[in-house]
Amino acid sequence: MYRDMIIIRGARVHNLKNIDVDIPLGKIVAISGVSGSGKSSLALGVLYSEGSRRYLDALSTYTRRRISQSQKAQVDLIQYVPAALALHQRPNVPNIRSTFGTSTELLNSLRLLYSRCGNYFCPNGHMQEATLNVARELPIICPECGEEFYGLGAEEYAFNSDGACPTCSGTGFVRDIDSAMLVPDETKTLEEGAVAAWNQFGISWMYHVAGELGVRVDVPFRDLTDEEKDIVYNGPQVKKYINIPSKNGKLFELNAEYRNAHRAIEEALKNAKTEKGLTKINKFLTTNICSDCEGTRLNNKARETLLGGISLDEACKMNLNDLVVWVRHVVSELPGDVREMAEEIIEEFLDNAKILLDLGLSYISLDRPANTLSTGELQRVQIARTLRSRTTGVLYVLDEPSIGLHPNNVDGLINVIKRLVEDGNSIILVDHDTRILSIADYMIELGPAAGADGGNIIAKGSMDEIMNDSSSQIAPFLTNSEKIVIRDKTGDIFENGAIGIKTDEIHNVKGMDVRIPKGKLTAVSGVSGSGKTTLLLEALYPAIKAQINGDELSGDIRDLDCEGIKKIDLIDSVPIGKNVRSTVATYSKVLDELRREFSKLSDEYKTADFSYNTGKLRCPTCNGTGTVSMDVQFLPDVEMTCPDCDGSRYNPDIEKTRFNGLSLADIMSLTIDEALEELFGLEKVTGKMQKLSDLGLGYLTLGEATPSLSGGEAQRLKLASEIGKSQKNSVFIFDEPTIGLHPLDVKVLIDVFDHLIDRGATVIVIEHDLDLIANADYIIDMGIDDSYAAGEILASGSLDDIIECEKSLTGKYLAQKGLS
Repeated sequence: MYRDMIIIRGARVHNLKNIDVDIPLGKIVAISGVSGSGKSSLALGVLYSEGSRRYLDALSTYTRRRISQSQKAQVDLIQYVPAALALHQRPNVPNIRSTFGTSTELLNSLRLLYSRCGNYFCPNGHMQEATLNVARELPIICPECGEEFYGLGAEEYAFNSDGACPTCSGTGFVRDIDSAMLVPDETKTLEEGAVAAWNQFGISWMYHVAGELGVRVDVPFRDLTDEEKDIVYNGPQVKKYINIPSKNGKLFELNAEYRNAHRAIEEALKNAKTEKGLTKINKFLTTNICSDCEGTRLNNKARETLLGGISLDEACKMNLNDLVVWVRHVVSELPGDVREMAEEIIEEFLDNAKILLDLGLSYISLDRPANTLSTGELQRVQIARTLRSRTTGVLYVLDEPSIGLHPNNVDGLINVIKRLVEDGNSIILVDHDTRILSIADYMIELGPAAGADGGNIIAKGSMDEIMNDSSSQIAPFLTNSEKIVIRDKTGDIFENGAIGIKTDEIHNVKGMDVRIPKGKLTAVSGVSGSGKTTLLLEALYPAIKAQINGDELSGDIRDLDCEGIKKIDLIDSVPIGKNVRSTVATYSKVLDELRREFSKLSDEYKTADFSYNTGKLRCPTCNGTGTVSMDVQFLPDVEMTCPDCDGSRYNPDIEKTRFNGLSLADIMSLTIDEALEELFGLEKVTGKMQKLSDLGLGYLTLGEATPSLSGGEAQRLKLASEIGKSQKNSVFIFDEPTIGLHPLDVKVLIDVFDHLIDRGATVIVIEHDLDLIANADYIIDMGIDDSYAAGEILASGSLDDIIECEKSLTGKYLAQKGLS
């Protein structure tokens, strides 16, 4: 009996309260609960951690040392846990070298197909029939001229390797210096700082060297001769003695090497180490499609081989649906012996492609840069990579797989999950989407609240048992008995005016013409890849920002009407901070106020001394991180709580200074709600913390590291500084603010939006959560047209307008919730 279940006894990871639970194997088991209730602690901290660790323990110590491993979970007993794979919550944003083809690994199979089965051209230009000689590493002999030559290996078709275009190094783009930006104002003289390239990078005195080279430095740049201008732009790298005056009037003699305007940018680019440094340089650069490879990233040799009459780069331009049809067709037309080999090569290609097609990615081409994919598209690529193997007996732990997915995309995800179970695997599903949760065979619900008040099992059983359990918090949302629309949406939608934007084509998104009501909540919905991110994050946000700053609009923007808008903020789900030194207290500035208050209570220590990052009172053993890493040779490094400060980050002297009997280290271990009670009277401190509590973050501890927060928690923490201020003429754009939020938490978020709108703000959200969409004053539903171009506005208007529109996919799912 027990071997049909994973047995867990005494689980204490994070806030889990010593829980005992039996989890059925070979089933879909959902874990639900409000944000911070311990869902991920059970799913990832216990089940995945132990499932992966025990599997890796079977490998040699030499091999294990080269694999990142999980620590042993804090649990008394866990039995019958299979080998585990996990899909984590946030897909990483790919770099410039990654494409849809490389990230899905479809391009690997296609490269091999071209290498082994393509039609090569001999050195004299004669096309050859496909031959097994390439696979056998034998020369191809041209039947027409007798010339012998070898075919290419698969790596020679890789733009990240031997097949890269030498001009752009396989990126498809070249960055050139924009000469117009080097001297933006030609009415200035060199003495007045006409050369921006010199001013920006600490060599504003370089005009003295130009003067020594014969350039007049006291006349407007536009009046210089062509020869003088050429010296400024491209002058020789020579040394000249110059005198530079200091602030007090003294002259310093310097043997300075001349750095012309172009070289100043090249040197700065070579030495740039930070994002801030690159941003300063980028304004002097223009990015253009590489003229040698025409954006294909491949060198000429890699583009010469043909298959079915087209080159590899042309095949990569097809959308996935058309490419699958084409691959099957060209392989069927190959000569018998070559065809047999080709069928083996494309088997993996077709298996990978099938799951991507099932997940609704048929419209994407292999050459599409991966950094232009939407969150939902990246999430499905990640899902496909995790779930594509036809395994049996594996435990798949899926942490919010529906992130970024429209309800219509969720159908494909559900089919993939069911197929895994049919193959004999077990699924652990952590999610808040009721459509995903409803497919579960068994559910474990944690709560009743977050943080220290969570970590208990409040309900468990089959879906019918959960829906009839009065203790369950998710049951009313599963049965659609909970009231969803909680906002007052009376009044004319455009009573406060509108923001209007018209765009040209951007990426695969066609030109758009959109109006957004001011002073209202607008939801932009639509299937993944329909252009929501492009419209708001790549068009509207930078355009309004440019208008506010008085900068020129990008070439993609045809028209913008945002009269009166004085401020725009983008609140996204990008993790806050990069390491454990960033905590809730430091990010919210609560710790700054606490340090000031504690310094008033001490004659010995100043404000700076109470910093756990740089102050005198930080723990010298862990340097204020609260943890130390132990190298245990052939076993994985163990990250453990600092033995000297017990994770408090401070040395024992911190206990000398107390407020209401609590040291600063004690306060950092409290939740925000607990600290509000203990620190009554410190108005500046409690004022900041009350905002966090009002945002539904009262369960977080002040010392919690910000990189560990969910996407939804990170967004609300970023918003905290805006709460309570007048927001007249302000615009807030939220990118999927419901990430990681339980339906009850979504209601708190809606109250936050109302708070901003009541103070004059315009709130715009990119969203898939139907409960939030239903509460919007105005909905813009986007889609993909029949030619696979995104940016199609399927419907716009009120909730009723969207539900009544037959073209609207979002309307279809809103109607199913009985909201019409």
